[in-house]
Amino acid sequence: MEIVTIANNKGGVGKTMQCYQLACHLANQGHSVLVIDLDSQANLTSTFGVQIQRTLIPEWLIGDVDFDDVVVPSEGRHKLHGNVMLVPASRHLANLSKLLIISESEIRKNAGRKERLLKKRLDDSGVREKFDYIVIDTPPMLGDELIMSLVASNRILIPTQAQDYSIDGLEELMDTFEIIKETENPGLEFAIIPSMVTSRRKIEKQRMDELSQMFNTTPVIRNLVQMQESISIKKPICVMGRKSKGKQDYDALWNFLDLN
Repeated sequence: MEIVTIANNKGGVGKTMQCYQLACHLANQGHSVLVIDLDSQANLTSTFGVQIQRTLIPEWLIGDVDFDDVVVPSEGRHKLHGNVMLVPASRHLANLSKLLIISESEIRKNAGRKERLLKKRLDDSGVREKFDYIVIDTPPMLGDELIMSLVASNRILIPTQAQDYSIDGLEELMDTFEIIKETENPGLEFAIIPSMVTSRRKIEKQRMDELSQMFNTTPVIRNLVQMQESISIKKPICVMGRKSKGKQDYDALWNFLDLN
């Protein structure tokens, strides 16, 4: 069982889109997939057809409710949705940091450190035995949700655009990655996904070259209209025809990452 976190401390880089496409691809391959939405914007939750008034993720993390109280089935017209379960987000998730402060003494007694809460919940509730993959979406900032995800995961995938600000923002995230790898999770791996790329633009091609020299990068995901259409009409790329350029991009990405 593998836990994959999709993360970037900069917004607008295609993070939620990659989460959706990865989870749907794995489910379409016949795997059982748990999707955990830790972003209070809840965009991934709504893309999977789920609308809730209040998430119980904070209460689950501190141990006040059980896993069965927070997980719901994915909704969608495609067969693959039968293989996807979702821990949905809502605006209430923005209160997580406050709740962690209030519950600090209880957290220390049960988990040692708040960074280990998600890992502990996945271990204690037997979630790892129920699913083939867990895919986690995180908010675009270096907060508690992202740190907990890095501690719990096997792999972090980092979508980034081939632009100056996006590349500069990787430095802080990679520093955090190295700290977590050294102190909490020595088996954690990462890969950079060049996302929303317009390769015919000279400046983006130059930045792509720089990115590949600095980091372990994957095949690119191009900036195609059908990528945004996929999210808006809730039709994952994996169910599109073989001639789809988007499907070609994602097939190359998943094969490179050995996520099949």
